Amino acid sequence: MPSRRLLAAAVVAVLVTPVLAGTANAAQRAGSSGLHAHRTCTTAPTKGHASCYAEVLANSKSKKPHTTAAPNGYGPADIQSAYALPSSGSDGRTVAIVDAYDDPTAEQDLGTYRKQFGLSDCTSADGCFTKVDQNGGTNYPRKDAGWATEISLDLDMVSAACPDCHILLVEADSASFADLGAAVNQAASQQPAAISNSYGGGDAADSQYGSYYDHKGIAVTASTGDSGYQGGSYPASSSYVTAVGGTSLSKASNARGWNETAWSGAGSGCSQYNTALPGAANADTGCDKRAMADVSAVADPNTGVAVYDSTPYQGRSGWAVYGGTSASSPIVAGVFALAGDVPSDGYSNALPYAHADQLFDTTSGSNGSCPTTQWCNARQGWDGPTGLGTPNGPGAF
Repeated sequence: MPSRRLLAAAVVAVLVTPVLAGTANAAQRAGSSGLHAHRTCTTAPTKGHASCYAEVLANSKSKKPHTTAAPNGYGPADIQSAYALPSSGSDGRTVAIVDAYDDPTAEQDLGTYRKQFGLSDCTSADGCFTKVDQNGGTNYPRKDAGWATEISLDLDMVSAACPDCHILLVEADSASFADLGAAVNQAASQQPAAISNSYGGGDAADSQYGSYYDHKGIAVTASTGDSGYQGGSYPASSSYVTAVGGTSLSKASNARGWNETAWSGAGSGCSQYNTALPGAANADTGCDKRAMADVSAVADPNTGVAVYDSTPYQGRSGWAVYGGTSASSPIVAGVFALAGDVPSDGYSNALPYAHADQLFDTTSGSNGSCPTTQWCNARQGWDGPTGLGTPNGPGAF
């Protein structure tokens, strides 16, 4: 397994792929184009259930996605450039994606995305892509168009961050934590490098659901939500996972070539139930218990990512621009797979706190009003919306 030092050297040696012509500018213009962001899943899940956090840019006064013949929004070259990621280096490690319900076109849509951006094939035939139900079989649940968009977003973002990763899609029978948790355990049984969870409900206790997310040696990531400063979203508020917040990402004429601010929708807060992370002891979170987020990546749909989905949602299919912390969780899961060295007896969320100097620190932007300034305002060091920062290569992971 490559060491962090060797991977860091590899990143320096890799020639960063140029930004795909037009995609970045299109993403940055989205906010002024008359479009608005729309959640594709239920926004208020019932107790014991979760909702996905995918957001799509929709036409004004409509929930219909603004679909296009060609991709707008950031593609793999943009994600790799923004986060100083190599275009290979995972040694074929697997990232598992856990979502509810069935996306019947998942594999073919993934193929369209990867072909569009010049990535190698990732299919069930070549062993790169695997899709199973929550029991590990092929008795897939019923189709849900909203969750299908989430699945497409997740698969595309793993591909963007880690093009040579294998991908395991586990579809839960429903959006209940019992079924989603069973799907997480099914994913963990196959020993992936990372498991991404782009969904959440209200804050909850690890004593109730923690057995689903307690997997040492596997990087388990979870989205913090899209409602700004709110208090807590489970499983991101679990002490066992890496909570992933969100940023707004734009091209800039600086040494990095990019600028990031805290996204106004990025979830943050303090759990009422779960213990603080040992690694966060020196981060000045201001929370007595578990604080969110730990790290972050692009999530603002107005500076969003290109996604391809052919399962019609609101009567539309094709290329659209997506965001939400549903985008940032699988990106970070892909980065964990590139790094590949979560200790077999430890949790992934400890690693960024031990290597915060290898992250891009986001120091501006806000996600609301809060009684303790760092819970909702980006600043130097840890803050609620963006955690410790965004990937600067895989060294912090």
